[in-house]
Amino acid sequence: MLPGGFTRESGFPQKSLAATAEKTAIAELAAGLVEEGEAVVVGAGTTTQELARRLARVAGLTVVTNSLLVAQALAHANRVEVVMTGGTLRGSNYALVGSGAEQSLQGLRVSRAFLSGSGLTAERGLSTSNMLSASVDRALVQAASEVVVLADHGKLGTDTMFQTVPTELMTRLVTDEPMTHDDRGSRELQALADQGVQISVAGGPAGAGTGPERSYQPGAAQGPGHGGPGGHAGHGPGAGRREPLPGQRRNRPLRNGGTGTPPTLRSAPTPPSALPEGFR
Repeated sequence: MLPGGFTRESGFPQKSLAATAEKTAIAELAAGLVEEGEAVVVGAGTTTQELARRLARVAGLTVVTNSLLVAQALAHANRVEVVMTGGTLRGSNYALVGSGAEQSLQGLRVSRAFLSGSGLTAERGLSTSNMLSASVDRALVQAASEVVVLADHGKLGTDTMFQTVPTELMTRLVTDEPMTHDDRGSRELQALADQGVQISVAGGPAGAGTGPERSYQPGAAQGPGHGGPGGHAGHGPGAGRREPLPGQRRNRPLRNGGTGTPPTLRSAPTPPSALPEGFR
């Protein structure tokens, strides 16, 4: 623990052994958000590594990443194109960082960014303990129309030094259910939902086995009949809805003048004119 209550970053061996069942459930749920032919960015981390293993089955997918672990998980997926950033290798998490990584992301636009980190609070959003990693993660966020955060229940309520994804830029959080006695985790999830973040919860309470996906609704107290898992948010049409905060990417104006979710950005096939003579 650092002065001020901020936590230190664990090494890769410790991270890879922590909350493995929860990360698997989160990755499985998050993979269901990705469509065939889509273009996404995937950040570094052990949870995103689990996601990458499941993205290998998505046909026509393009994945941009600064993580060697993500790239390795997709290396033999013949229906997935992997694009690596440049940068300097950070050996503790096998990620490419620095100005080279950030510059290679300039001008990039994809449908979704999938990111994980060291801590998540409703006040500051996603954070990490390393300045270089945080800077690249912020560049990944800027490249995406939607931002999906992957964080197991152990990171809820934990704050670390460098902010990567402010709460107002988070589109969705995919997590697992906090322990039954973990009031702090439940309060953080509800606070995130109240700020407009879509919450997808994989399985039942941690340690209780896998169950159906759950969701937290904005403006709802937790518990049966109050809009929490197994409850209801308000009464009548539109109850519990909340307008996005300034700067949020949800329901941004579209080019036709309406509002809604930005269209899915897909991988473009190589035009025949760009192919060598013998391959046309």
